[in-house]
Amino acid sequence: MEELIKTVNLGHSYRGPEGDMVTALENINLTIHNGEFVAIIGTNGSGKSTLAKHFNALLLPTSGKCLVNGYQTDEVSNLWAIRQTVGMVFQNPDNQLVAAVVEEDVAFGPENLGIEPCEIVRRVDEALKLVGMSEYRLHSPHRLSGGQKQRVAIAGMLAMNPKCLVLDEPTAMLDPVGRHEVVETVKSLNKKGMTIIYITHAMEEAVNADRVVVVDRGKLAFQGTPVEVFSQVKRLKNIGLDVPTAADVAWRLKLKGLVLPETIITNKELAVALCP
Repeated sequence: MEELIKTVNLGHSYRGPEGDMVTALENINLTIHNGEFVAIIGTNGSGKSTLAKHFNALLLPTSGKCLVNGYQTDEVSNLWAIRQTVGMVFQNPDNQLVAAVVEEDVAFGPENLGIEPCEIVRRVDEALKLVGMSEYRLHSPHRLSGGQKQRVAIAGMLAMNPKCLVLDEPTAMLDPVGRHEVVETVKSLNKKGMTIIYITHAMEEAVNADRVVVVDRGKLAFQGTPVEVFSQVKRLKNIGLDVPTAADVAWRLKLKGLVLPETIITNKELAVALCP
């Protein structure tokens, strides 16, 4: 598949509150392809959000390099192309809503890109349809549920026609219903060809990805398919990460002597293994 984002020995350091240098990322080598769904997991402070912010040049490497669609992020002349290629969605949807009406909020990005009004209308219609929010186009964003707000924030990014969406803990502040709405929206967008980079600490959400990348103390610890990663329960627990409930239960049962497949990571797989 065609490369969309590539980091080469990427490092990021910053000066701490007491003047000392803090290393947030070290020698990250990662390639993300067009149309892929990649989940990045790690404990708080592991560097996963710092890494995500390099993908649309919100942060720049202090060593190594990051390339987006072939453009180096640390060259100022490339910023316009990079920001149009990669859209960011953050934890708190309230911080991303800028207008009093949903359709105006979704139109905000394209308007600032200087897009023609008729094209803006088309993009807003399409974006709202993609996230299932067309019927709320004339509502106030601040009267919506958390999951609906986050879907409006995603629509605002989609209206700018990016190739890739980076979602940094997009369900962290949502209730179970809101989390389900956002996850289903993201899965649907990926099926339509959108590249998804999903930063999360919710392992049940990471199971949906094509590939899971584990970041630990600023380094890329390991990566693989969800089955390859979440079947390594002890290794993940040693890092300080949870695993999907089904994988954890299967692991504990195997410690008690029960013979189960190594590939169990979903509730359905566990149920079938226990009650064939």
